[in-house]
Amino acid sequence: MGLDAIIPSGWVMPLLFILLSPLLGFALGLVMMVMVGWVFRRAHPRQIDSWFRRLQLVSAAAFSLGHGSNDAQKTMGIIVGLLYSSQAAFATFPLRFLHVTTMDEIPVWVIFGAYGAIALGTLFGGWRIVKTTGQRITKLKPYGGFCAETAGALSIFLAAHLGIPVSTTHTITGAISGVGATQRVSSVRWGVAGRIVWAWVLTIPASAAMAAIAYLVVHAIGG
Repeated sequence: MGLDAIIPSGWVMPLLFILLSPLLGFALGLVMMVMVGWVFRRAHPRQIDSWFRRLQLVSAAAFSLGHGSNDAQKTMGIIVGLLYSSQAAFATFPLRFLHVTTMDEIPVWVIFGAYGAIALGTLFGGWRIVKTTGQRITKLKPYGGFCAETAGALSIFLAAHLGIPVSTTHTITGAISGVGATQRVSSVRWGVAGRIVWAWVLTIPASAAMAAIAYLVVHAIGG
């Protein structure tokens, strides 16, 4: 127990990508905005809005797929790891459906449970996050939203391919800031972005402390 239980090599890439994922999203969002602006420089603004309102259906779907390919997998990993480490407790009826004998297969009910929980959480409790990222960081037009969503999706797909857990919110915040920065630096509300960054920084030690407290309480109760 104690710090000896922590595997340092497992922390390196996740901690590194806490910093890199928003920066990668920022860079890709900025580059995509420049590319879209150059390709459609002679198009009428009304046409651009009409085209990208439709294209946003594709970019939003790609970003949602990226969200599931990374965020949901983290939840599944924790659940399967717990079930595998406690397989003896779930080997008998009526809890046999919880019995996991390998980490190479994820039970179907875990997959649907993780996806369902994230979908329901976004549907019922995520609107304040949606408003902050979609309206308070910078003003997004349809082509800007397309660029931000596509940049965020590409960043998450890359991280998922490499097996690195990242935060979808970190990535899309960076992408939105990159999109806004192409117009002018003052178009991004850096104060809002700064508060988001501080929330990221504080979340890690706060969640670690809460997990430690929960473990000590359960350990004390269970002997």
